[in-house]
Amino acid sequence: MHRGTVTVFDAARGLGVVLSGEVDYPFHATAIADGSRSIAVGSAVSFTPIHRSGGRLEAGAISPC
Repeated sequence: MHRGTVTVFDAARGLGVVLSGEVDYPFHATAIADGSRSIAVGSAVSFTPIHRSGGRLEAGAISPC
C-alpha cells in the first residue's frame, strides 16, 4: 500500500488524482474502496498502484486514512 493525498477530484466526471511523493496517480471514482464514489480534495489516502494498458499507473483500492 502507498499513501498520498487527493489533489484533484471532479465529481461530475468521476476522475481524480492522488499525489504520492512526486508521482501523480490518476483514478476513477470506482477505485474508491468504500463504494461512495466521492472523496474530498485534500484527503489523506492509502491506495494500491495498478498497472494499466500502455504502462501507465493508476491508483486503485483507495481508502481514506
